[in-house]
Amino acid sequence: MLPLSILDLAPVAEGSAPADTFAHMLDLARLGEALGYRRYWLAEHHNMPGIASAATAVLIAHVAAATRTIRVGAGGVMLPNHAPLQVAEQFGTLGTLHPGRIDLGLGRAPGTDQAATRALRRYYAAADEFPADVVELLSYFQPVQPGQAVQAVPGPGVELEVWILGSSLFGAQLAARLGLPYAFASHFAPALLEPAVAAYRAGFRPSARLAQPRVMLAVNAVVADTDADAARLFTTQQQAFANLRSGRPGLVPPPLASAEALRSRYAPQVLAGVDEALACAAVGSVATVRARLSDFVARHRPDELILTANIHDPGARLRSFELAMEAAGGM
Repeated sequence: MLPLSILDLAPVAEGSAPADTFAHMLDLARLGEALGYRRYWLAEHHNMPGIASAATAVLIAHVAAATRTIRVGAGGVMLPNHAPLQVAEQFGTLGTLHPGRIDLGLGRAPGTDQAATRALRRYYAAADEFPADVVELLSYFQPVQPGQAVQAVPGPGVELEVWILGSSLFGAQLAARLGLPYAFASHFAPALLEPAVAAYRAGFRPSARLAQPRVMLAVNAVVADTDADAARLFTTQQQAFANLRSGRPGLVPPPLASAEALRSRYAPQVLAGVDEALACAAVGSVATVRARLSDFVARHRPDELILTANIHDPGARLRSFELAMEAAGGM
């Protein structure tokens, strides 16, 4: 079976608080481990009331300490927000505490708006330095060289899986050149999925970290007992995106009564943008999601899928990931 992983967007739902999010996080991670999901990733976001994963490394430690076998990591750390040495120290520490279980996905986007980028004090052209920063970061996990002035402690020799994340050709080409695995953000930016994956595979150079190209693709997977139930649950994610695109980010909203109710709440052009952003989605019953995932895999040939489900009710979210694994088992 194709490996499945979990991308937890750390949703803060209306009527709850971040403390509830962190408790539900452990529930999902433990369930994912029991069901056989390979990885559990959290993504760095800032200044978004509905996403509580700003302190990504702290939450990775929280989840890794509460689980035993599932890989835990960042999907990802937005490297322009940080000094490479600081990231190496954080993840060197995580890799030492939880050997063989920590992933470090690196992204070039800020993961926030311009005001928060300035508040993070990384508002110079840090994104332009991304390739050099990745190379510097990787160097901190290599053996210390004679005369080396700066080293990460712990760092050298710590085993991590380092991934490049992206939604464009830039990240794909960098991952290929460095011989690193590549994760594409198809769950919210699918426009360049096919050319980016093709560029990565065509340009891949084997490295000490990876002998052959490895692609992980993200899919919105909302699964329920019926297609109608799943479509209703999915209106939470659709509303969240519509609110974000309309300049009104907030807490994760409850689902609407039906998918039809969505059309009466938002302008057609807003919904068109939402549909485009969330085009890589498998929403429905087990049979429906099995068929959609099978089609997606046949078309894009990923080595792994990472599923996300931004569902308002924590119990329904757990059930969705349970049913998603059942759907994938029949592919």
